[in-house]
Amino acid sequence: MNKLLLIEDDQSISDMIAIYLSEENYEVCRAYDGAQGLELFASCEPDCIILDIMLPDTNGIQLCKEIRSVSNVPIMIISAKNEVSERVNALTIGADDYLCKPFSMRELAARTGALLRRSALTMKHPTPTDSPEVKPIHLDMDKRCIYLNNHPVDTTYSEFEMMRNFWLYPGKVFSREELLNKIRGIDSFVTERSVDVHITNLRKKIEEDPKEPKFIKTVWGVGYKFEMP
Repeated sequence: MNKLLLIEDDQSISDMIAIYLSEENYEVCRAYDGAQGLELFASCEPDCIILDIMLPDTNGIQLCKEIRSVSNVPIMIISAKNEVSERVNALTIGADDYLCKPFSMRELAARTGALLRRSALTMKHPTPTDSPEVKPIHLDMDKRCIYLNNHPVDTTYSEFEMMRNFWLYPGKVFSREELLNKIRGIDSFVTERSVDVHITNLRKKIEEDPKEPKFIKTVWGVGYKFEMP
């Protein structure tokens, strides 16, 4: 049974989500503010986090950043804020999905399941045999870590998923739509701007000069591809 951490200060919404997801065979741990959420995150070790932005003691975005700094656990933001800038900001700082209120419980369950499936598949994927001493970039699938010249690089869940697809298919040109479906799921809310944000962040982390990338190349009019110099 997968364990979820729900951080939502509205009692009625929290009850509704917890009841529905419990019926979908999830174990739900509940917190009603940021401080309690961090405590439960450390103690219950969730497989996925559902996080509201508007919390009484902190902003959910800041809480997401704190969690992401120490863990790659999938994080879904739920919020009444539906502006594109809010969604892009959440994805940029480490959220893996963004669901606007009001939403259907069926959609919430479907997106949660999609995040958990992608996470489980990544963990089960065999680690490539290439040694980090041989190539400047190496991915450890079990540890979900990118190594640049033998040094670990911190990434968000979505950034690692995107890099994993590049790594497994070097030279393949991915369209933005393909990358969106790989990291987010076909039915999840995403925009092409989200892919560009993730690519920009990855380049800042692995490229010597992000403006003249050697690894992640832009294929104008199509998308992106990964090359090992």
